[in-house]
Amino acid sequence: MAKARAASQAKSPSQARIKAATVDEYLASVSSPQREALEKLGRSIRLAAPQAEECISYGVPAFKQNGMLASFGAAAKHCSFYVMSSSILASFQKELAGYDTSTGTIRFTAEKPLPASLVKKIIRARLAANAARQAKARK
Repeated sequence: MAKARAASQAKSPSQARIKAATVDEYLASVSSPQREALEKLGRSIRLAAPQAEECISYGVPAFKQNGMLASFGAAAKHCSFYVMSSSILASFQKELAGYDTSTGTIRFTAEKPLPASLVKKIIRARLAANAARQAKARK
């Protein structure tokens, strides 16, 4: 019975990944092709939001500036860019036509990474939304 319970609680390869304390630790645990795609994504985010603070949130690399901005992660067969806003994601629907999307998330592969120009546009939109939300909260 204990073996059956342990087997049912076994984690998938992506869930079994060592919990990273830093973005570098997280990226070091990801396979080479995905790591390169995620490093490129991280560089694009930093270029668009140079004041953003890097952190680990919910076990994945994230960026904060006036609130959560975006995060990214790797799964067994794809990478994910967590935009954290379905309305902003919807405004880029045309540019994202070749990618798998769901509420606030863009999935892509290392073979077909997100264009840096698109990532920067999305991050600038998130920055504006965060700033507007923060300004509204101050009133």
